[in-house]
Amino acid sequence: MAKEKEMTFEEKIKLLEEIVKELEGGEVPLDEAIEKYTSAMKLAKECSDKLNEVSEKVNKIMLENGK
Repeated sequence: MAKEKEMTFEEKIKLLEEIVKELEGGEVPLDEAIEKYTSAMKLAKECSDKLNEVSEKVNKIMLENGK
């Protein structure tokens, strides 16, 4: 089975926003809402981790350049 293509940061943010809108609408059945919430929390963690990784890289570059 082929490995799925990793979503980009932007794709994850867009999907996260879509899930939040659906959940805020209040029309999602409970079981589906739980699944969507779990998925949203996973996406939020992945995005947060990516931002932290990029921030560390930027800070390292700035330190190496004496800024």
